[in-house]
Amino acid sequence: MSYKPNNYTTVSPYLIVDGADATIQFLTRVFDAEEIRRFPGNNGKIMHSEVKIDDSVLMLADKSDDWPPMPAYVHIYVRDVDATYRRALEAGAEPVQEPVKKDDPDKRGGIKDAGGTTWWIATKVE
Repeated sequence: MSYKPNNYTTVSPYLIVDGADATIQFLTRVFDAEEIRRFPGNNGKIMHSEVKIDDSVLMLADKSDDWPPMPAYVHIYVRDVDATYRRALEAGAEPVQEPVKKDDPDKRGGIKDAGGTTWWIATKVE
């Protein structure tokens, strides 16, 4: 028996957001995320959920009195940073930085979703 669930990476970011369902919809639209678990709370909010993006699992939940929303920065490699950036803007994200190639092998851009998470998206181009 494994010490962790099958197909889970060792590290999974956990986001506490204002609007977990909207964040899941955003992740599905922009990153082709697949929701794999959802535990609703008694108040209609999401107490815990998990989505899979490519080979990684991201955990998230709605804010509560005991768990306030926390801004976060998450870096994610995507196949096409320009297309993903456009999809994110179409899905309502705020632009942080248009994708640009700087001094490392990646072309990278940033967007911020409605739940307050800033997503740094990159594609290795060298």
